[in-house]
Amino acid sequence: MAYDNICKYLAEEYPSEFFQWLLGEEPDDIQVLKTELSAEPIQADALTLLQSTNQILHLEFQTLPQSEPPLPFRMLDYWVRLQRKYRCPIEQVVIFLKSTTSQMVFNNEFRDTNTWHRYRVIRLWEQDPLPLLANRALLPLATLARSNRPNLLLEQVVAEVDKIEEKPLRGNLAACVDVLAGLRFDKNLVRRLLREEVMEESVTYQDIIQKGVQKGIQQGIQQGLQQGLQQGLDRGKQQEAVLIVMRQLTLRLGLLEPGLQQQIEGLSITRLEELSEALLDFETATDLAVWLDH
Repeated sequence: MAYDNICKYLAEEYPSEFFQWLLGEEPDDIQVLKTELSAEPIQADALTLLQSTNQILHLEFQTLPQSEPPLPFRMLDYWVRLQRKYRCPIEQVVIFLKSTTSQMVFNNEFRDTNTWHRYRVIRLWEQDPLPLLANRALLPLATLARSNRPNLLLEQVVAEVDKIEEKPLRGNLAACVDVLAGLRFDKNLVRRLLREEVMEESVTYQDIIQKGVQKGIQQGIQQGLQQGLQQGLDRGKQQEAVLIVMRQLTLRLGLLEPGLQQQIEGLSITRLEELSEALLDFETATDLAVWLDH
């Protein structure tokens, strides 16, 4: 799922808010850096870089602590290349989104012979939700903050989103809440609280998730369907596959007409697998209709 892309969108859309939250200061002339840092393991679209007058804030959002190359090495590698290019102070912050008992989320340094590099780590599930609730740009992250009554916290987040008067902003933040809250809450609960008309106000929702869809959804759906085939799929598995494909079609094309939904519900596992590949090229519901008719 596009959890890291949602966070990247928020940080790049509201850089001042992230600077204030993480560094406690009002930035001057802040800008989002779109930079090329050649060679593996760095990929430019994996970096969220915010630059003020005299420093760079490098954000790394992680759903799971495991990565290859390991995260501590990557953070050192990022710092060296950024320092070589910009020659200014660099604050690195890794933000872990999903609660875990793994000891890896407590590691904030890289150590090797004669080398020691440290960076800052934030585990969202330990964070006080009040500063996040007080800043509307950070409301989606608040759903993952510390709480003894998480359902109440989710209700508070939704209530704050509903207070936003600007429809496009309200819709976009509701869409971000919908995705990030899925790391902690049942999707049906989130959707019950988020009003459908608010979700429909989001004009950039599909842009937010596009990279995640292109990079991960096709592989995930194909892998899941192939595993299911190998295990001998029954009707229940077919219905589960339909739900997955319908979810991705809705994210990409919006709500589908009942007739199209019925056609998809009647597809075999093989056709659903083919559709999971083809949907990445769809731009309109007409493209889907043409594909279903061929």
